This record gives sequence, structure tokens and C-alpha cells, in this order.
Amino acid sequence: MSTNAKLRYTVPGMSESDAERVVELLQGRLNATNDLHLTLKHIHWNVVGPHFIAVHEMLDPQVEAIRGFADELAERIATLGGSPVGTPGRLVEARDWDEYSIGRATTQEHLGALDLVYTGVIEDYRKGIEELGELDPVTEDMFIAQTNQIELFHWFVRAHLEDKGGNLSTAGATSETEAASAAG
Repeated sequence: MSTNAKLRYTVPGMSESDAERVVELLQGRLNATNDLHLTLKHIHWNVVGPHFIAVHEMLDPQVEAIRGFADELAERIATLGGSPVGTPGRLVEARDWDEYSIGRATTQEHLGALDLVYTGVIEDYRKGIEELGELDPVTEDMFIAQTNQIELFHWFVRAHLEDKGGNLSTAGATSETEAASAAG
């Protein structure tokens, strides 16, 4: 388990081993949402260009929603008898993705990079959903609801990157800098 601590208890009807695995999955998403809301705020502060205000204002509700997801995930960990970890150092230790790499840049560059960030977050949520179906339908429902909202935010981003034929400027990009360059 990510917290290196034994559960104190768990919810009725769930084995301790299942609860430990669910807590691991929750902690992974807690790390991702903590990182994501900070990344979104970083983009909010560093975006420039002709569409600045539209993107700047589009990101604020996303930041607030993702912060709320982090709180829900942490509270679910506690409900299952775990201890949520939300410190920056532990987040950096535990994450398996690179630091967001774009500084001051145009709206298109940031949105191109954000397309890849959202893709990674959504893919990991969907992997968790697959596993949670057998372990804990309550947490599975939480992951589904959060994924639904994150996919909507992703669509908002992709609408800026799509041409009238439905082609994404970031198609085939494998890094944030590559996606930023392709979108810019």
C-alpha cells in the first residue's frame, strides 16, 4: 500500500486485502489529481496569446473540480481505514509521470501539452475502473463520475486543437513539448 501503513479497519463486507488494493488505487488517483490541479493552475498563470482570457477562464472551473476530486478520493481512503497522503514530497516520490514541462507559452502550446496530460490521467482512471468492478463498486462509481468530468474537460481542450475535419493537431505526439510544438 502507498501509505506503508496497515489499515485500522475497513468498511463492512470488504476484505482487508481488497480494501488495501482499493486504497492503493485511490492513492494513485489522489496523487494524479493533486498534480493535475497544480498543473492546471500553472498553465492558468503561464498562458499567453490572443486567446488568453478564454483559456485562462476555462481553466478555473477545471482546477476547482479537480481539487474537489482530490478531497473525495482522500475521504474515501479514510473511509476504508487508510491514511491518505497528500504531501508534495510523497507525491513526487510516488508519481510515475514527468513534471509538466511547459513554462510561459501560447494558449495553443499549453493546450497541446494539456491534451497529453489529460490523456494520461484518463487512461489511468479507466484502468482503475476495470479493476474496481470486482473489488469495490462504490469506489468504481466514484472513478466513473470523475472520469466523466475529466473527459468533458479534455474535450474542452481538444476543441481548441481540432480542425473542421476532426483532426487533432497533437495526433501522434508522444511528449508535452512535441504536442505543444504541433499545436502551436
